[in-house]
Amino acid sequence: MSQPTSQRTRLSPEQRREQLLDLGVRLLAHRSLDELSIDLLAEEAGISRGLLYHYFGNKHAFHEAVVRRAADDLIEQTSPPADGDPMERMLTSLAAYLDYVVANYEGYLSLVKAAAGGNETLREIYEEARSALNSRIFREDAQGDIVPDTPATRLVVRGWSAMVEELVLSWIADPRGITREQLLEIMAASLPAIVEVAG
Repeated sequence: MSQPTSQRTRLSPEQRREQLLDLGVRLLAHRSLDELSIDLLAEEAGISRGLLYHYFGNKHAFHEAVVRRAADDLIEQTSPPADGDPMERMLTSLAAYLDYVVANYEGYLSLVKAAAGGNETLREIYEEARSALNSRIFREDAQGDIVPDTPATRLVVRGWSAMVEELVLSWIADPRGITREQLLEIMAASLPAIVEVAG
């Protein structure tokens, strides 16, 4: 009687690369970018370092690919509902952003630090993600916007988003008795207030 053989699915190079990127993003959630090494990923994936170099070339290219995937995930996971009250849409998106940063704190923090440092590619990825998140404040139909779409308000939204990021990172590090709901209310209510002050 013959023994059944287990069927292993052979992944295409692109599927394998995507699998390794997904693993890299999962590892980045609880590690800084500096801790995300080729050796660690090879060990976790059960493959050789040489194969990782084959897919990514070098450590920097690997880091950039993982960060780009993480940024794409952030944009996707924080997408607001297509319809509904503008403030509710923004609050939903802010809640998803807060939850994302909480779940991926180490990796997100290291991305913020890397963007402020000397790596131009990581800074570019960070700025692209931030721009995508900020643009959501302004809807193409211009109906029921939270703030009017003007050069001045776009500048204010950019500053507000930096404040939101700092609030979230500081709150995760030390909540100081502020609940998640209170933090979300502060973030959501502050934008119209700042725009009003800015005139």
